[in-house]
Amino acid sequence: MSTVPIEPLLHHSHLRHNSRIYRVTRGFVPCSLNLRSHFTCNKLHSIGSTVGPGMSLGFRSSKHRRSVAIRASSSDTAVVETSQSDDVVFKEKFPVQRIEKAEGKMYVRMKQVKEKNWQMSVGCSLPGKWILHWGVSYVGDTGSEWDQPPEDMRPPDSIAIKDYAIETPLKKLSEGDSFYEVTINLNLESSVAALNFVLKDEETGAWYQHKGRDFKVPLLADVPDDGNLIGAKKGFGALGKLSNILLKVDEPGAKVQEKSKSSSDSTKERKGLEEFYEEMPISKHVSDDNSVSVTARKCPETSKNIVTVETDLPGDVTVHWGVCKNGSKKWEIPAEPYPEETILFKKKALRTRLQRKDDGNGSFGSFSLDGKLEGLCFVLKLNENTWLNNRGEDFYVPFSISSGLPVETETAQASGNTPEAKQEVIDTAVTDEIITEIRNLAIDISSHKNQKTKVKEVQENILQEIEKLAAEAYSIFRSTTPTFSEASVLEAEADEPEIKISSGTGSGFEILCQGFNWESHKSGRWYMELKEKADELASLGFTVLWLPPPTESVSPEGYMPKDLYNLNSRYGTIDELKDTVRRFHDVGIKVLGDAVLNHRCAHFKNQNGVWNLFGGRLNWDDRAVVADDPHFQGRGNKSSGDNFHAAPNIDHSQDFVRKDIKEWLCWMREEIGYDGWRLDFVRGFWGGYVKDYVDASKPYFAVGEYWDSLSYTYGEMDYNQDAHRQRIVDWINATSGAAGAFDVTTKGILHVALQKCEYWRLSDPKGKPPGVVGYWPSRAVTFIENHDTGSTQGHWRFPGGKEMQGYAYILTHPGTPAVFFDHIFSDYRSEIASLLSLRNRKKLHCRSEVKIDKVERDVYAAIIDEKVAMKIGPGHYEPPSESKNWSLVVEGRDYKVWETS
Repeated sequence: MSTVPIEPLLHHSHLRHNSRIYRVTRGFVPCSLNLRSHFTCNKLHSIGSTVGPGMSLGFRSSKHRRSVAIRASSSDTAVVETSQSDDVVFKEKFPVQRIEKAEGKMYVRMKQVKEKNWQMSVGCSLPGKWILHWGVSYVGDTGSEWDQPPEDMRPPDSIAIKDYAIETPLKKLSEGDSFYEVTINLNLESSVAALNFVLKDEETGAWYQHKGRDFKVPLLADVPDDGNLIGAKKGFGALGKLSNILLKVDEPGAKVQEKSKSSSDSTKERKGLEEFYEEMPISKHVSDDNSVSVTARKCPETSKNIVTVETDLPGDVTVHWGVCKNGSKKWEIPAEPYPEETILFKKKALRTRLQRKDDGNGSFGSFSLDGKLEGLCFVLKLNENTWLNNRGEDFYVPFSISSGLPVETETAQASGNTPEAKQEVIDTAVTDEIITEIRNLAIDISSHKNQKTKVKEVQENILQEIEKLAAEAYSIFRSTTPTFSEASVLEAEADEPEIKISSGTGSGFEILCQGFNWESHKSGRWYMELKEKADELASLGFTVLWLPPPTESVSPEGYMPKDLYNLNSRYGTIDELKDTVRRFHDVGIKVLGDAVLNHRCAHFKNQNGVWNLFGGRLNWDDRAVVADDPHFQGRGNKSSGDNFHAAPNIDHSQDFVRKDIKEWLCWMREEIGYDGWRLDFVRGFWGGYVKDYVDASKPYFAVGEYWDSLSYTYGEMDYNQDAHRQRIVDWINATSGAAGAFDVTTKGILHVALQKCEYWRLSDPKGKPPGVVGYWPSRAVTFIENHDTGSTQGHWRFPGGKEMQGYAYILTHPGTPAVFFDHIFSDYRSEIASLLSLRNRKKLHCRSEVKIDKVERDVYAAIIDEKVAMKIGPGHYEPPSESKNWSLVVEGRDYKVWETS
């Protein structure tokens, strides 16, 4: 479920400056600009936060940041010289997709129609296909589980969702109405204690909640208050502020004890029921399409580089830019003169406001730059918190084909005495040393296995040393990646076979997006809906997308698979799946398939009437089912893990089963184009079988769901969760490290730390992160929510209103972070976008080094790779400024993140 808290819009401070504008004698020349091969996608996206020079999405504007004015004499005017003989380096027109926020209102109204007849209405003023997803709580219910309401409470066109909820469309009562509305007639003679609901926009797939939780309307006194009650008492509502409340405080009634109370008792409890009307702001993101044309040309008469920009974007458009020298893409300030309407920003970048076109449809501008420069870097700024960039990176405009490439003579190449050659020899030697050290450490682990010493502590120390060495090797690899011209790459491809990463653990720089929630199957065309968001997700900086289970399934969500080769599911057809995967590949995002290998639903019954015989292409008999699950009478061997009792558990020890699964995974890789796997319920079978499947299918990335309970004493979570994370690490080790695992330990500890203000829990006794990320970071996939824990299931929902603290933690720390779909398309979007941009910009990775700088009751703070500092919690923290200059990048409710400047 997409968590979009309904709350008043934030008041952003505006960038203020006392600047004098740099004036020139000639205006801008409308034209278009060229981004050459550095542009790899066809759409630009609004990502909702501000950027710093040389960075995409860096900081929020603040009244403390000032712009410095630039002025020159009339003789220094920046005259743009153009002629028809200019040599165009490149010219192209790029589509631009702006994401804007539409604002409206929603309301909840309780009204008494007759003496015993009451109605509850929910309305929304924003246009859309609105659905009320709702259920009830009965007298005596505990927890937050929903039930279906009595039949006579269900409005027309309502649809039952399993056994726990109802979905009812909102409609306009008449053509002139501004609100979409649904009304529920309440049955006060029943034992219904409260109504629970969320609002869903079918057009965008977004879910709207109240303070990160379901709305709850109490019909009885003493309904438990989880901070999400509507109409309970004055002061409840979005952020505690209601724009219009006509509500009296319910008078307390006798405490409800049993669900089976008589109707007369229930009526007594309802004496405090009052009419009320609550109205709250609501917003949704809508996309608008525009375009930007860019051109770079070399003027033969003056040898200057002429760059022109033209766009139909509305309003004021500012180019935030710098130039590149000496083979680097580091932003620098060029020498004067500058274009008209240009100001210097923090001595790190220039800002040039484009001129409006005469017809008012867009704007244009031009830049005349020194011919010795190698390129131009820029992003576009529309307003204080809307920026457009190139898929999370700065736009880069090269001024020549060979820009930035070293020039070598034949003699230097033959002798190998170039600086590059010397550096290569040094790096090779260092890399060989690192590999040797890692091998020696691995031998040490083996030698300690049979010794009666503190084996666990020794192995932990060795593993940590291996991680440090691996991080060093990564640094060398990233810094020595050669740059080739397009021609040389094409020539090399003709002679050399394609090299693919197929370790199952990726490059270490992945950022994962879970591309669905528990309700995504309902539209019947989820693949096509997701395909339309490919450019948007790429622009945010995601590199990997996790798709839902693709196979025919007894349950519509896909987690009860039947015929593995039938890929027509509730999410769409096999052709739509292929089309979607291709689209994400086009924008540079790899795709994971959700592979349910632990269990499979049967097609036929055996002679005893038990469902354990399979059909389809994999027509296994009961030998494929484990022998120790009494529900399905399997004739296989005993299970190598925990049984999942809702379906026959597959016996992976059988040779024919493993052969068929490996062939199926390889077929999925080839036929669909999957790049890797999310493996469901891996507690059910030995990790060694996973290694077998990974070795056969050669995925780019693989992650297993190993989820069990953390350690508690008398209902309180234990501080030390080493045993829990060790079980996950043991499973990873059983795969020989071929796959990672979701870091359930970190999620659980974050829950308690944030909910109870016990931030000291976020450091283990050795001063390291307390989850799997503290043991084996390169195999830890961190997350705060998924389709099981959140969405409409809510099995283990992250503390409401604290989600961004969770993302500030996982998106700055080592491990591979995973972001839940519902949170991306919510009011958290711009904050998440800023954190994603920071992680990509600072090249944080799964092995980044964490130094925990402060850990107390109300604050946790850490410095990552000496490049990023962060704090979560209400307590105070500022990063040390002795040796580094820190700039605040993003902040929100009880969190801040800085970067080195």
